[in-house]
Amino acid sequence: MTDHYLSATCDTVHLGGFSATLKPALVVKSGDRIQVETFSGFHVADKAPSEFVPPAFREICENLGSDCKVGVGPHLLTGPIYVEDAEPGDVLEVKLEAIVPSLPIGFNAIRPGWGALPKRFTEAALRFIPLDLEKGVTEFPANSGVTIPLRPFFGILGVATDEEKRSSIPPGVYGGNLDNRQLQAGSRVFLPVFLKGALFSIGDGHSV
Repeated sequence: MTDHYLSATCDTVHLGGFSATLKPALVVKSGDRIQVETFSGFHVADKAPSEFVPPAFREICENLGSDCKVGVGPHLLTGPIYVEDAEPGDVLEVKLEAIVPSLPIGFNAIRPGWGALPKRFTEAALRFIPLDLEKGVTEFPANSGVTIPLRPFFGILGVATDEEKRSSIPPGVYGGNLDNRQLQAGSRVFLPVFLKGALFSIGDGHSV
């Protein structure tokens, strides 16, 4: 087993979806361990406080190439990761050993017409929320005294199919935008392999 570190850069991320045409960001063998860096909030970064946009994220926001914008979704994903010897018809097992927020701030957004209650909330809202990473909590609303434990998970874990471009918004048999808060550290995800190498991508980190 080999340990890898995959940082998020203009060369290792893609925006908005999955694609069979993307060049792998990393090549690994089955059983290898990968520490993956991800960023969330690509489309709100221009409205964010400075602590939300470290230099590496700013570089992506300002210089991501058009060939890496492969769908209409808002999600920035790290990958794809090519797994040697993975063939169509196989099953890819992803073990989530640890999920750790790296920035002391997150965001919450309401988009009119989106979500579980689209008719209840008709006005857009965007809030940036401080996170206490040492204590593993956030206070929300601000100055309310209400603390919420951080329970980080990835909203998107998925593999490419034979589509040239596929939006990151809908989930499917390939995984994708699952938004399953039960996929905490210690979970395992099983995904069908559609293409040689599996071409796995991950992102859309949630702190809660």
